[in-house]
Amino acid sequence: MSQDTRRFMRLMVFFDLPTVTKADKRAYVVFRRFLLQDGYDMLQWSVYARIVNGMDDITKHQKRLSANLPRKGSVRCMKVSEKQYAGMEILVGTQSVQEESIGSRQLLLF
Repeated sequence: MSQDTRRFMRLMVFFDLPTVTKADKRAYVVFRRFLLQDGYDMLQWSVYARIVNGMDDITKHQKRLSANLPRKGSVRCMKVSEKQYAGMEILVGTQSVQEESIGSRQLLLF
């Protein structure tokens, strides 16, 4: 597959999970660990994103996400093109160390 035919996108996950009871806190930790193990990076609290290569990859990761959803709370998923993601403006604060070191041109493909 040539560089021109690849369609890199970002899959973004936004969530708001309860942490009142011990079981709620455990569900939060399990869901967050799943996101990290599945290749998502934390952009800010409860906002995670990962790079995907085309719609087939998006479908695969959305199925994984659906299989690991907590029972309570609110979880949303949004797909954006790499160009849209790169156009995101930081209004307050700075880029994380990981965002600075890994740009859209420095993708590792296995």
